[in-house]
Amino acid sequence: MSHTWPDHLLSLAEWNELPQDASHRLELVEGVLLVVPRPTALHQLVVPELCVLINRQLPRELRAVVDLEVVVRPDRGPRERATVRAPDIVVLPTERVLAGAARVDAAEVRLAVEIHSPGTVVTDKVTKMFEYADAGIPGYWLVDIDPPMTVTAHVLVDGEYEVTADTDGRLDVLTPLALSLDVRTLTGL
Repeated sequence: MSHTWPDHLLSLAEWNELPQDASHRLELVEGVLLVVPRPTALHQLVVPELCVLINRQLPRELRAVVDLEVVVRPDRGPRERATVRAPDIVVLPTERVLAGAARVDAAEVRLAVEIHSPGTVVTDKVTKMFEYADAGIPGYWLVDIDPPMTVTAHVLVDGEYEVTADTDGRLDVLTPLALSLDVRTLTGL
């Protein structure tokens, strides 16, 4: 069965009514439906490894999960439509995970992690960084999987992200969450 895709800016309610499409990764940006590039094999290897490393260090009331939609900006009228992003990893309250949330508000997210894929670098470093900061997400990590793999950790200060660490080795951060990891182990190999 085919579906006719919208030819107008979508509201959050219309986004909710779209059919599930496992063949595409979709995001909603100011009401515009975007098809996001499929992740590379290395990207797919790093995501679960990093998620496990983060979860091992989180308090019981927080969990890191993958493939969760985040409402970065709700509808603000017909000319200011919603933005819904799908960070590679988000850290949020465990109660929301156990409730089976498929989508959360940005206010619930403690840390968003984006792993660069071909075609997403500028979006991750500029657009999403601004959107996540504007939404008040306390922490934002960027993972560049091109050798040497690096993690750049940002913390929200006065409405803007500041770099707290940028490394291809040992990462140790205290805010917004106390986390440590060796970037060289993110492939699990």
